[in-house]
Amino acid sequence: MIDYRDFDADLLSPLAEMAIAEGWDSFRNPGTAKKAFTSPGCIVVVAFEGDKPVGFIQMQTDLGIHAHISNILVLAACRGRGIGRRLVEFAFDRSGAKYVDLVSTEGSDDFYRAFEHQEFPGFRIYPRGKGQ
Repeated sequence: MIDYRDFDADLLSPLAEMAIAEGWDSFRNPGTAKKAFTSPGCIVVVAFEGDKPVGFIQMQTDLGIHAHISNILVLAACRGRGIGRRLVEFAFDRSGAKYVDLVSTEGSDDFYRAFEHQEFPGFRIYPRGKGQ
């Protein structure tokens, strides 16, 4: 059975390790990761199987109109079981927003298309010289 809980400081290392294993190097610095998970307007919901985190979502919200999914990750061994969908639903419900925007990565479009949606083009803007 999967249990869904709010982020707390004890989860910083396990979630950062999950993100790093997925190739998300921006979570390598613990201070940066902590800011990302605890900033104002940030909702982080964690999926547990027993006492082990198996996924999480990070969403920013203005608590009234708009929210944005910054990160969502489910361990590869746990994908296809509805965990990601429930993470989106839990965070969206908590956001108070009327809609959620996101930038999808290669291979994840079908997951997002399973929700009621509208597709738009998007951009990721970097400071000069910081593009990746």
